[in-house]
Amino acid sequence: MKTMTRGEAEAEISQAVVKFEREYMGRGPEDAKAFIFEDIVFVRLRGVLTPAEKQLAKAEDSTAGRKLIKEVRQELLEKARVLLERIVGDIIGVKTKSMHTDISTTTGERIIVFTLEGKPEFRNEQL
Repeated sequence: MKTMTRGEAEAEISQAVVKFEREYMGRGPEDAKAFIFEDIVFVRLRGVLTPAEKQLAKAEDSTAGRKLIKEVRQELLEKARVLLERIVGDIIGVKTKSMHTDISTTTGERIIVFTLEGKPEFRNEQL
């Protein structure tokens, strides 16, 4: 396991998820932030919707459009689950147990939550 601070691990996870989104999804978020609490990693991505998805979400009958966006994004992430779990696990040195995600078609935010098989250990932050 790498010896890093919690903040360094959170920054590295944020950067890795942005890179993943760009390479796998074809477009990166405008902003990303990771948070590690006990044995859970939360990743908040802002600005993830493409222009086409934004139009679909705003369509006259937007219920069907929003549902379609969520289904497609869920399926894409599910196909890459193993890769994304490995990326996070490699950074913090603890295997992931599960991954959960949702996307807001209103705000363009996505949340990804990883539960871990244990608590990662970090070097103390230097003041």
